[in-house]
Amino acid sequence: MIKLLFTSSTSACFEWQNDNAYYKGETYTIYVNGEAKYTGDTNVFSLFDLSPSTKYELTSDVWTGVFEFTTKDETACVNVRDFGAVGDGVSDDTRACQTAINCLPEGGRLYFPEGTYVTAPLTLKSHITLELSENATILGSTDKSAYPVIPGIVTDVVTGEDVHVGTWEGVAVPMHQALLFAEYAEDISIVGRGTVNGNAPEAGWWADEHVKHYTVARPRLLFFNRCIGVHVHGILAKDSASWQLHPYFSQNVDFLDLDIQAPKNSPNTDAIDPEACDVVNIIGCRFSVGDDCIAIKSGKIDIGRTFKKPANRHTITNCLMQFGHGGVTLGSEMAGGVTNLTVNRCIFNKTERGLRIKTRRGRGKDAVIDGILFENIKMDGVITPIVMNMYYNCCDPDRHSEYVWSREPQAVDERTPYLGKFTFRNMECVNCEAAACFCDGLPEQKIREITVENINFSYAEDAKPFPCASQDYLEPYCKVGMYFNNVEKLAIRNVTVDGAEGEELIAKNIGNLVRE
Repeated sequence: MIKLLFTSSTSACFEWQNDNAYYKGETYTIYVNGEAKYTGDTNVFSLFDLSPSTKYELTSDVWTGVFEFTTKDETACVNVRDFGAVGDGVSDDTRACQTAINCLPEGGRLYFPEGTYVTAPLTLKSHITLELSENATILGSTDKSAYPVIPGIVTDVVTGEDVHVGTWEGVAVPMHQALLFAEYAEDISIVGRGTVNGNAPEAGWWADEHVKHYTVARPRLLFFNRCIGVHVHGILAKDSASWQLHPYFSQNVDFLDLDIQAPKNSPNTDAIDPEACDVVNIIGCRFSVGDDCIAIKSGKIDIGRTFKKPANRHTITNCLMQFGHGGVTLGSEMAGGVTNLTVNRCIFNKTERGLRIKTRRGRGKDAVIDGILFENIKMDGVITPIVMNMYYNCCDPDRHSEYVWSREPQAVDERTPYLGKFTFRNMECVNCEAAACFCDGLPEQKIREITVENINFSYAEDAKPFPCASQDYLEPYCKVGMYFNNVEKLAIRNVTVDGAEGEELIAKNIGNLVRE
């Protein structure tokens, strides 16, 4: 009935096994060793304030079984206040917090009691746990000069080879250090019911929300470069200067039962952006941000060509996405490719798109997106639930070039991206506005295969025109049905489109169409 997703020395995360999206469908109470500890109605739940190296028995009022688990060992637990941290929301606690991290033994836990700890960026190390108790906050300093600048590339003085350390939007560029930062580390956990707050509006990082590019990139909230075994569990993450949680070329990363927030008009405040990572699990998280909820990336053309590292084996389950530009976005920095993605049992509420693919000519032959599965999904008020755009016209100097927007076939060469197999099934999409689907492939490199089955689309009565995708010369749509252009193989089975104005299916340049 339940699955253990993660344990630290003091916390545990569980998932009910069913086909429901995000919510279990009933309220339940969890008992720990016979004592009621948690009541909720979501498919993912967590327990905190547990003891290390301890065996527990879980029971519930909605099932008759007993589930046993044991918390992890730890070598030591130290209080950050023992190193001089004040936690009054005014004092600068940077030195105290960093000293505590430096002194923490391998396998140790650094405990933040209730309080607000104002800090500049903190550097984490391997084999440690940070625990933020309830009502504990790590609050980013408003002094921008306190955020060190990390170069995009440094040179190995012996070999002369480039070492990538700083990045922004898929390019190796200088960046301000993230509030919580780790490079080339392993086995790091950040757990608890506390908050990591970037404090971006107070620091002025969002002063001009139309400015997207800086000489030095704005800091992220959490940044992990080439790390292995990172687990972030339970916290509230909010108000980052830019992307909130950004694992980069990392492996085995878990984001579990998180709440991630930023105002709807805040710039570039994507919630979770895994970039060129292998095995990322995003489970039981809640999103309300100013940009994409989840944006899966693998670098722009130089990084993609150099490292050929796809974003691979990502799982997104039992999440609630609200108010983002895209619920789950692939790209546009995806020159290394995105493969083997499963999105299951999620709710998308008032995001502009559900699935949003952003690519274009110039991303390169390694920009392969393939093996994408969406199932058991509910969408409400999503303007266009499914968008695949191979003419994406944002971010780069060539964005409005004829090579990008041309509808004439171009040569298939080292610049040409590829979209492979996509499956969408068992979905309910209500109150759509622009279109049910907008899938627009290249004439010289058609989308290989799309399967759409067991889906109901319906439209909001007060739907307004809106551009389905960011591309030149695209007029806003309103209550358009399923639009597919340049697809090799298209299968539509048991799909209803209720309330479309005009044809339910607009299919152009389709190699093989099956409709049942």
